[in-house]
Amino acid sequence: MIQSIQTLGTFVRVILAAVWLCALALPVAGQNTPDDAPIVDETESETFKAPVIVDGDTLFHLRGSSALPAPERAENVLVKIVEVAEASDAAEVSITFEDSEFGIRIYADGVQVSIVTDADAELEQMDLNVISVLHGDAIKKSIEGYRANRTEQARVSGAIEALGWTLGFALFVVVILWLHRRIRRRTLVFVQRYLKDVETATAKSVQAEAIAALIRYGLNFVLLAVFFLGFYYFLSFVLLAFAETRYFAQLLLTYLTQPVLQIAKGVISYIPNLIMLGLIAWITLYVIKGMRVFFDAVEAGTFDLGDFEKHWVNPTFNIARVVVVLIALVFAVPYIPGSDSAAFQGLTILVGAMLSLGANSVVSNMLAGLFVIYRRSTSIGDRIQIGDHIGDVVRIKLMETHLKSIKNELISIPNAQLMNSDVVNFSKKTDGSGLLLHTTVGIGYEEPSEKVEAMLIEAAHRTKGIKAKPEPFVLWTALADYAINYQINGYTTRGSSIPKIRSDLHRNIVDVFNENNVQIMTPSYMADPPEPKIPAEAWDGHLAHEIHEDADKS
Repeated sequence: MIQSIQTLGTFVRVILAAVWLCALALPVAGQNTPDDAPIVDETESETFKAPVIVDGDTLFHLRGSSALPAPERAENVLVKIVEVAEASDAAEVSITFEDSEFGIRIYADGVQVSIVTDADAELEQMDLNVISVLHGDAIKKSIEGYRANRTEQARVSGAIEALGWTLGFALFVVVILWLHRRIRRRTLVFVQRYLKDVETATAKSVQAEAIAALIRYGLNFVLLAVFFLGFYYFLSFVLLAFAETRYFAQLLLTYLTQPVLQIAKGVISYIPNLIMLGLIAWITLYVIKGMRVFFDAVEAGTFDLGDFEKHWVNPTFNIARVVVVLIALVFAVPYIPGSDSAAFQGLTILVGAMLSLGANSVVSNMLAGLFVIYRRSTSIGDRIQIGDHIGDVVRIKLMETHLKSIKNELISIPNAQLMNSDVVNFSKKTDGSGLLLHTTVGIGYEEPSEKVEAMLIEAAHRTKGIKAKPEPFVLWTALADYAINYQINGYTTRGSSIPKIRSDLHRNIVDVFNENNVQIMTPSYMADPPEPKIPAEAWDGHLAHEIHEDADKS
């Protein structure tokens, strides 16, 4: 049994040692030299001072010289300590001292391990005899610890400890995966419950799904960082369980723990600023909620602001909210970490330059959007004409206005163009009569004008959508070469149905004139044909023939 455990421990040590010897370049690469430290100082430090490290524990530092650099001297002492430790399994180590012309020699179990010189005493600023005793005690403890850490009991204990860390890491991975799945399910529910007003406040420019996706991304990034941090510490603790890899484990722990501690200290030092930022955010939210209550009261009619129209409530609230948030940002910037750094100031200047150089059209459209909202020349549902585009207003946004054309096309018009163009609104009522719809027909000079006018008015009366009061009327618009141009005018309040009303009016005009055997001579006329173009008898016979055929088929 003991032999099997020993074999397992040896196999684990070999695997872990191979892996972490490959990863050794990471901590070595992390030992960067400060920019302001001269290269000469670093070389002198490595040459004249080096630590003696056994199983990750630093015993003491040795002074070197140009002939025998400190790293080489420390390596020789380490080799001697390992030789003495592996030469015997005894629990006790005999340490003796011997004076020499170079210093005090230290022997362990009769083998010279080190020599303490006056330079070493000067390095530690202690008496030579005292520093020799301290070095001897450190050597004794390191040899005894080296032997104890390589016993069968120590290897079994290390294997059990590594297995415990592995099980703990497996449980950690299960928790991370559970949190990942829970985040995917719960984020959208949370956003829809607590941030449902965001879509309304931004006119659905910001969707709840987009907010949920951003929150999921941030939380998953935090989970990923926690996972890698846990994996790093897991490997470090596994290596720490075995004496052969303990040195690498301590290096890994040192190089990760120091940055983490620095970050933690930075966060702790910024707690007063974080409290101030939280206070500013709380006051801002409180002010915004107060404004919401006030504007709701204005919209309900509790407060009378004179000529302030109700449809101005929501845009005015949004503008006021943006102003309050900007003021809060001005107060919060000094408390943001790194706000006084040159990088933050340079970024601020860059953002300002980008906005000033590239946002002229954006700003003009935003200002035009505000004018459109407050001028209220158009409203949602109005049928308007802008240039060649005719359609119903379906949405008025800060940057653009959306029209749905009469052909069911969605037209997006920048608000700056809306401000700089002539807008014809077919839905707004300038008085109680409504819009004046008109069309022109040309009738020959031989037809009595009273008859023609009566037929046109009759066609207008037959048309749904044209008002009976005020009465339709006829104007003579031109005395052309072959005909008189009569213009029939009728009032309507259905501005959104003008194409359909005009089509019905044209149909009724043709029907009335055909009933009275009057030829419409527009758009052009050369001469009367000898026979009517479509005799009434032929048309009636053709229609009756088709009706009989349909009856026979049925």
